[in-house]
Amino acid sequence: MTQEPGMQDAARDDNPSSDNFRQAELDRFNELAHRWWDPEGPQKALHALNPARLAYVAERAPLPGTRVLDVGCGAGLLSEAMAAAGADVVAIDLAPDLLKVARLHGLETNVRVDYREVAAETLAADMPAAFDTITCMEMLEHVPDPGAVLSACAAMLKPGGRLFVSTLNRTPAAFALAIVGAEYVARILPKGTHQYRDFIKPSELSAWLRAAGLELEDVSGLLYEPWRNAARIGRRTDVNYLACARKPG
Repeated sequence: MTQEPGMQDAARDDNPSSDNFRQAELDRFNELAHRWWDPEGPQKALHALNPARLAYVAERAPLPGTRVLDVGCGAGLLSEAMAAAGADVVAIDLAPDLLKVARLHGLETNVRVDYREVAAETLAADMPAAFDTITCMEMLEHVPDPGAVLSACAAMLKPGGRLFVSTLNRTPAAFALAIVGAEYVARILPKGTHQYRDFIKPSELSAWLRAAGLELEDVSGLLYEPWRNAARIGRRTDVNYLACARKPG
């Protein structure tokens, strides 16, 4: 972590949030904070997705020595992984309990990440064109205005930089697997984690990216296999998917 233990409060912005959040969502994630790093806990599936997410990013954007922003970082699973791969990582979230856990875990592992309690829209005003790579994983389906988050990310990318997004497709298959199966049958995720109406079709994501001035380069499926508690990249995009977009220049 970049902050000394006594300096953690300095990472909080005086006005950390925009209006683009749901307090109920933040409260739900704050309640999960204490078990976020437990690979057998409520975020078990997220632990399984993380190596695949990291590999997807690292294949398309160099991490060592680059400046990276992780938007909606949670308690730092991907943030720490990218920092361990050599990136200089800033990680932001609006759930304070998650950030406390992220900072403590960074102290335990000696992995340096600059965690900040601030909205992407707010940070964009202070750090335009500051990052080589930005990640926004499993976050867009939890905010009222995903397009505003993507526009803020575009503003913070350097020309030639890349944005990586993962989210859930709004399909019957996603409803069956991500909500009914994962939350109610297998109980891999806590009930209420997802709302089907907030899932995002790739065509919708593509339109928001174009509006933000970004060029979509790839859409790939992120396939979770619960029988082996692991994930892989594939062609099937009807449940979870990843996307990579580039800022021209």
